Amino acid sequence: MKNLFDLTGKGAVIIGGAGGIGQAIAQGFAEAGARVVISSRKEKALRRAKQEILEASGVSVRCIACDASDEAEVEALLRDSTAAPEQIDILVNAQGFNQKYPGTEFPADVWDKMFDTNVKSLMLTCKHFGKYMKERGIHGKIINLSSVRGVRAVGNGGMGNVGYCATKGAVDMLTRAYASDLRPHIQVNAIGPTITYTPMMVGLLPDKEEDRAKIASAMPAMRIGMPEDCVGPAVFLASAASDFVTGQIIYPDGGLTAVG
Repeated sequence: MKNLFDLTGKGAVIIGGAGGIGQAIAQGFAEAGARVVISSRKEKALRRAKQEILEASGVSVRCIACDASDEAEVEALLRDSTAAPEQIDILVNAQGFNQKYPGTEFPADVWDKMFDTNVKSLMLTCKHFGKYMKERGIHGKIINLSSVRGVRAVGNGGMGNVGYCATKGAVDMLTRAYASDLRPHIQVNAIGPTITYTPMMVGLLPDKEEDRAKIASAMPAMRIGMPEDCVGPAVFLASAASDFVTGQIIYPDGGLTAVG
């Protein structure tokens, strides 16, 4: 049974792996036996994440800087990450950007940045890594980070989510469409967490503990999510255990989507 979730010998690229959910998934994959490459726009953040993963797990990961919204940089990331004899079997898109504004005041430049980061970059990485996997007959796994905001517009955190909801709804459909385009041997799925303590959420969550507790009370689990809550679903979706699962969104959301 344990072999179902074993990633030994698999090569994984985690974009957005220099913090938050992406870093947690990178560490989880490394502990499950995968050869891990983490990627992000910032070299300093990558070096910090690499050291933190090493200290926590005893496993070293590779770092490659990349702005995934730039197609030339995505192509370079693919070349660099597959330069070694081993192949890449798993792609995780954990990059993300969020700013809250009322729908009547949403700045167009912020809207464009959110779509570049949250949607365009996923299309580019799925395009190039998917083609790489398909041309080589790799039984590949692609995992996109979505959100409960892809299916739930309001509540559990208030208003201001017009841009974020729009991008995550797009991620859900992009996931399903690529699951169809890359069939039959490449599974494409998404993880849709609820509000999670990550660097991106600093400044977006209320300062007061009682206000955060009020948000959490909307979920059956009655707590805010942690990056580690996404590791199990990610290992499942990256492993042989999910070979018959594709085009799906899994919600590690404390039960929020069940009651909302």
